[in-house]
Amino acid sequence: MIEPPDPVHRGSPEPPETRCPALPVPAALGRLLVLATVFVCAACGLVYELEMVALASYLTGDSVTQASVVLSVMVFAMGIGSLLAKRLRCRAAVGFGALEAVLALVGGFSAMALYACYAWFGQSRSVLVGFSLAIGMLIGAEVPLLMTLIQRVRRQDAGGAVADLFAADYVGALVGGLAFPFLLLPVLGQVSGVLLTGSVNAVAGGGLVLWLFREDLSVRARWALIATNVLVLALLAIGTALVSPFERAARDAVYGSAARIAVRTGVQEVVITGGTDPAATGRARTTRDPVGSAGRGTAQRGRPVPGEGGVAAGKAGGPLGLYLDGRLRASADGSVPYHEALVHPAMAGGPHRRILVLGGGDGLAAREVLRCPGVTSVTIVELDPGVARLARTDPGLSALNGHALDDPRVRVVAGDVFEWLRRGGADARNGGPYDVVIADLPDPGSTASTKLYSQEFYGLAARALAADGRLAVHAGEPASRPLPFWTVDATVRAAGLRTVPYRVPGRFPARTGVPERSCGTARAATGRPACGWGFLLAARRAPRLDLSPDAPALRSLTREGLHSAARAAARTRLPGLPPSTLMHPRHLD
Repeated sequence: MIEPPDPVHRGSPEPPETRCPALPVPAALGRLLVLATVFVCAACGLVYELEMVALASYLTGDSVTQASVVLSVMVFAMGIGSLLAKRLRCRAAVGFGALEAVLALVGGFSAMALYACYAWFGQSRSVLVGFSLAIGMLIGAEVPLLMTLIQRVRRQDAGGAVADLFAADYVGALVGGLAFPFLLLPVLGQVSGVLLTGSVNAVAGGGLVLWLFREDLSVRARWALIATNVLVLALLAIGTALVSPFERAARDAVYGSAARIAVRTGVQEVVITGGTDPAATGRARTTRDPVGSAGRGTAQRGRPVPGEGGVAAGKAGGPLGLYLDGRLRASADGSVPYHEALVHPAMAGGPHRRILVLGGGDGLAAREVLRCPGVTSVTIVELDPGVARLARTDPGLSALNGHALDDPRVRVVAGDVFEWLRRGGADARNGGPYDVVIADLPDPGSTASTKLYSQEFYGLAARALAADGRLAVHAGEPASRPLPFWTVDATVRAAGLRTVPYRVPGRFPARTGVPERSCGTARAATGRPACGWGFLLAARRAPRLDLSPDAPALRSLTREGLHSAARAAARTRLPGLPPSTLMHPRHLD
């Protein structure tokens, strides 16, 4: 009979802690406790990972790039951590306890550090990579140490130990992956959620070592681990207590001191700066009142962001600015030239009784539409009902849009514009087909907007048009970002429409470090960002770029200026670009 090989090769020294395991519980229960700790640590590790991806995506708007950076760097670092942990196997209990304390501290404060670097220094990519490396190495070092500890509890073949360990690890990752979007993020927010995760991580790792393997620790090592874990938990508790003032200070650093409303709906973070006289309101408005139940999901309704107390502190003076996930969506300074250029060329050249606005929940496009005579109905399809609710109830924003959403001709539909079009939302039962369709959507070039600038989307939009209908598209800034702009043009034409591009000048950023939809990444000759708005006017037959004779008096747009805008766009043309599709998005740059 052939005897199975020993788990440890003859002649090789065993780690000192594996020779005489002294456990306060039976081996079966001890093994279960180790696997339970693996489960908790895996859940915490995935929360750290998802938190970095989510926060980086909120700050930059490009979730694909951020997820790729975080995941690839963390997996690479986990391999390095596993190799480095081989040196700690001889003191696995002490090593694991110290490792979890450091991981809890680094992971717990990762969100606060990333947001601070973005708010005060205007960049977070290098910090994101640094935290991904550190957290990945610490997570990778867990596996060899846990393998050693589980073998000390009850010796078994390596294959069985690996199977048990990985089963607990993967199930824990599942729980952590589901807890982050459905529990931690909506209830606690990014910063508080990850601080709580760090506390759970420290308690699980420290508790396992200090109780189950307490007899294997020297007195000095035991007290060192106790002091370390107490210090880590105290720091995490202090961080949790300071979340609200930290986020208010960071918000002021990003938006200046004028942030008046900050709220996270079920879709995005919405911040309104300025726009009302502080003396008129008496105090900063709470964020729960204007949004109410507009958020998607019960737990997420009206939760203030970044602050957690329901009040967005800050001065309310200055021109109004509407920021969605940190990017300027609309402002009192730029609203008139942008929306006049988007709306009025499309309203010329044919009937304009029935109007469809895709996006535009701020009511500013509807404001310009309603200024035109002959409009009988306006349908606005907005993904985030919280934005539409603020557009009705916030005094500054509702004044800026001329109370357009209170007009009886206006109907607001909450939903994804792509799915609304695909499911027949623009058919005759819902007021279609439309004389004019206005796509007032987020900038092209971000992952979130991929399907809204695809050939499939424009095919659906074309179906919503009447026979002589026109489509107006905001397509980005052609002077500094010509590739996305002309890719959108090629995509619209691939959907069977003829296009006329034009560009109107924008304004320079009012706040450094805050992305504005009017500005790209390139620099003009002055060294300042090249700022402007690029649009496409599309129809089944070649549209004529003009203004209607019965158009209202416009403050920023003239016929001559419109023709100059067409020449300005033509100078940036990139011919021969393929269209962007759902399966092959091409406008990301």
